Amino acid sequence: MAIDVTIRGAGIFGLSIAWVLLCRGAQVRIIDPNGPGAGASGGIVGALAPHVPENWNAKKAFQLRSLLSAETFWTGIAQAGGIDPGYARSGRLQPLADDNAVALAHARARSAATLWQGQADWCVERSDDQPISAPSGWLVRDTLSARIHPARACRALAAAIETQGGIVAREGLNEGAVVWATGAAGLAALSQDLGREVGRGIKGQAALLAYSAPHMPQLFVDGLHVVPHADGTIAVGSTTERDFDTPDRCDAQTEGIVARIRSSLPWLEDAPVVARWAGLRPRARSRAPMLGPWPGRPGHFVANGGFKIGFGMAPEVARVMADLILDGHDTIPEGFAVADNL
Repeated sequence: MAIDVTIRGAGIFGLSIAWVLLCRGAQVRIIDPNGPGAGASGGIVGALAPHVPENWNAKKAFQLRSLLSAETFWTGIAQAGGIDPGYARSGRLQPLADDNAVALAHARARSAATLWQGQADWCVERSDDQPISAPSGWLVRDTLSARIHPARACRALAAAIETQGGIVAREGLNEGAVVWATGAAGLAALSQDLGREVGRGIKGQAALLAYSAPHMPQLFVDGLHVVPHADGTIAVGSTTERDFDTPDRCDAQTEGIVARIRSSLPWLEDAPVVARWAGLRPRARSRAPMLGPWPGRPGHFVANGGFKIGFGMAPEVARVMADLILDGHDTIPEGFAVADNL
């Protein structure tokens, strides 16, 4: 079988691009020596949360389109491969600290009414009888946020790809167009090739607690995402570490996350920790996904820099990359190109 596209890297960007290419008729092989979801995409948190609805720009508009298309995207993958990725548009609650925060939240609610096109809400509500308290007595509820189980979502994508006739392999030669979706290591390689740092890996740590609340919205408290999964666990994360000794080992910062969330949410005080995770998440200099042609390498493309929003951006990333690779149609937003990170 002749391969139209080879994708290097079986994280969320590589897998999602492979899926959309296959659905559009391409022959695709995805290669990763460590298997699907072995790097940053194999985490445990899975908070698909929007940026605040203000100071609108191309990145926020791109993310909005992706979040709104996510349910259809993940439903198709689950049906094709038979594995539930753990997706649910469950919404999110965020406590408000004081009167100034409440006033700002009301202003953002008015912006969301326009910017989110009536397809999701940003509401200011009383915090009474909610799973999270707020110093001001008020919180924000948004209906755009969703959750996913990252490691399971990668397995679901791999299964759907193989069902569709794609190849998921640990080794192989490049054939056809080549997409480099190789995470933090890929950013380092790209930086070396271009002679300037275009991005780097940022370490994150997270914890998984045994507590069943599958229908509860995700929470954002004390700078932490709290994500109830459908399997009877709650994920808490994550740290943002630019300096570290070991990229994939948990340390005292993981325990600090657990202590902070138990202090903020007393109902989690006795929930045991059942898993810990640490890894490098690729962040481009622009802090937006880095998409498009690899400069100086005809037929080679970059899809990297998902950082903390890779899963939320994945459906739209896959669509625009397929447009570019298959049709030569460039719909990648300003600020997302490799050149924008130089």
